[in-house]
Amino acid sequence: MTKDLTRGSPMGLILSFGVPVLFGYLFQQLYNVVDTAIVGKTLGGAALAAVGSTGSINFLVVGFSVGVCGGFAIPVAQQFGAGNEQELRRYVTNGVWLCAGIGAVLTAATVCLCGAILTGMHTPADIYPRAYAYIATIFAGLPAYFLYNFTAGVLRSLGDSRTPVIWQIAASLVNIALDILFILTFHLDVFGAALATVLSQLLAGAGCLVRMIRGYPVLRMAREDWRCERARLKELCVMGLPMGLQYSITAIGSVMMQTAVNGLGTIYVTAVTAASKVSIFFCCPFDAMGCTMATYGGQNVGAKQWDRLHQGVRSCALLGALYAGIALAVLWAFAEPLNMLFLDEQSAALLPLARQYLLTGALFYFPLSLVNIVRFMIQGMGFSPLATLAGLFEMAARGALAFLVPVFGFTAACFASPAAWILADLFLLPAYLHCYRKLTQPGSRGRKKPVPLRSAGA
Repeated sequence: MTKDLTRGSPMGLILSFGVPVLFGYLFQQLYNVVDTAIVGKTLGGAALAAVGSTGSINFLVVGFSVGVCGGFAIPVAQQFGAGNEQELRRYVTNGVWLCAGIGAVLTAATVCLCGAILTGMHTPADIYPRAYAYIATIFAGLPAYFLYNFTAGVLRSLGDSRTPVIWQIAASLVNIALDILFILTFHLDVFGAALATVLSQLLAGAGCLVRMIRGYPVLRMAREDWRCERARLKELCVMGLPMGLQYSITAIGSVMMQTAVNGLGTIYVTAVTAASKVSIFFCCPFDAMGCTMATYGGQNVGAKQWDRLHQGVRSCALLGALYAGIALAVLWAFAEPLNMLFLDEQSAALLPLARQYLLTGALFYFPLSLVNIVRFMIQGMGFSPLATLAGLFEMAARGALAFLVPVFGFTAACFASPAAWILADLFLLPAYLHCYRKLTQPGSRGRKKPVPLRSAGA
């Protein structure tokens, strides 16, 4: 089930690798969608607002784990492209040690601080207890997120984009069943929704782990492969931590915006929550494009296939433009019924606000596609710290619009994400060209040693 992305048509490879990744993201989002839909329909608008008010801090912390694990998988893809199996195994095992350590520290810190964080975000008093119960449970389950994202990242680095999807489908079905059991039968309220999500994520991670152990001879570790090696740990951190910080830095801007929206009142929080859930689902293809570009870039840099980098970016950008147009048309026609998936009848009056927020973002989906395509390509090429700077631009844009919310109201909140995407693109496009020149110029580190990580353990 491995896939070599260094040979063949870039468009065909991107589609064949990316479509399973897309389904994986769709089913991963289904966790949150099912939670939110059941919460909104059965527990009411206040419970929906409680879950939604934690969205940005959830993204900050969980996104960090996703980014770190994705960064740890990049050298695995590079060594797979280079055909170096021993190096590949040692990067995997050292990644395991790092995930265990970072996951433990992050879990303890976030569980202890989540109350202070919600207070600092000015979470409305009427939804604070439910918001705390939900996000504290998610934070306590962070090890499950590390397990899934690392094992799925390793499998994708080997070209196996199907196994993570299979287990996400299974986990999504379990999640639906647990939601019904915990919320409707045991009456566990939003705590039940969070617990169902964590347990389902744990199932997906365990399934991918079993596949890694039993399905790939290249991943059968010898005792010496499990040694902690300072050089590799450092190099993995150079790749992984910037990617994690990228998500977190971006999320800081989202936290600032969420704080501003919280200040507008529960009505606006509920409308943004519903629209955001719809938008996240429609943005899954852009996430899949980014994941595909990271693996595609890593394998081709490892194999020194420089010309294929530009070919991959052009092909994926074309797909991004086509999908952005289709998504806008669908959302324009069906915004109201889609938002009603997350609202009860008493909250139907919020539909104009939800539609405004949803369609404003959809108008700028193509810039969002470029953010994912170019940023993850840069990371796959081995320049993860540089790609992280794009998160600073996104944070700055969202932060600036957050300060304008008291002046211009809800409209400023609607334009926060589009402004962040455009500003990030203005940095990422020239940054990508700079990275390409660094790899391909005669006498550069790219010609002599195309991936800085390759020197480790030589």
